[in-house]
Amino acid sequence: MSATLSNEFDYPMVKLPDGKVELRDDRTKKIWTSEIKPFQLASFPVTMALYCEITGKSSSSKEDKQKPVVNVSWNEAITLCNLLSQKAGLQECYSLNGDDIHCDWEADGYRLPSEAEWQYACKAGTSGYRYGEIDKIAWYHKNSNGQIHEVGLKQPNAWGLYDMLGNAWEWCWDLYDENVYGPYRIFRGGSWAEEERGCGATCRRRSHPSFCIDDLGFRLARSCK
Repeated sequence: MSATLSNEFDYPMVKLPDGKVELRDDRTKKIWTSEIKPFQLASFPVTMALYCEITGKSSSSKEDKQKPVVNVSWNEAITLCNLLSQKAGLQECYSLNGDDIHCDWEADGYRLPSEAEWQYACKAGTSGYRYGEIDKIAWYHKNSNGQIHEVGLKQPNAWGLYDMLGNAWEWCWDLYDENVYGPYRIFRGGSWAEEERGCGATCRRRSHPSFCIDDLGFRLARSCK
């Protein structure tokens, strides 16, 4: 079972147990299993309010503050994780030397979830493509009215995680296929603009770490000691 925690910025996180998750890549038809260590994952994607608190930037309007922050690249997301770790007095997870970026998985600071962690958390012990009926759990093309929505308005999964599907795609740590796509990183979950088939626990997308768009954000994770 999960337990709700609060971090230094009163941003709710959930402690998830260890386990296993099966991943697949439809392009290569590859299937593999990943071991998951206990970790923490934020109950909500990073909101504009939290993003502005960390960076000192101002949001475009009050109505946007509780919506997921979007138009954030992978590079910007990991930089923000380090900045939040600094502000919270935690050890930074990421060391950056140009394009050479490493993650210290033993550090206690904030980071992006791995792809395996993200899928494990999304499924929350379920076995289907989604953890519930799509209109009850996700904002997507059919019900979003062509726009992003405040976090937490749809039903969470069994582990208390909201908006894991729909509303905004979420960056993960992992490279997609370095031999074919170079530095491309993975994002998961679907968005307000996505068709129903794109909002599923195993749906994988990828893009350059400098890529940003109006339906792609991220969610905070932390390793457990």
